[in-house]
Amino acid sequence: MASSLLVAFALMLVLEGIVPFLAPATWRETFLRLASLQNGQIRFIGLASMLVGVVLLILFL
Repeated sequence: MASSLLVAFALMLVLEGIVPFLAPATWRETFLRLASLQNGQIRFIGLASMLVGVVLLILFL
């Protein structure tokens, strides 16, 4: 179980690093837009992201 979590974490880091590596200006612009959102909007994005992740886990496991 621990090795699966470490593999998942490593894959997440690789995927998270693709956009800043390939398009740093776009990533910076997106990050600045995200920083200007209200807390409720950021929470909604986080909740939606978690729900999509859970649904994908259910579908693929």
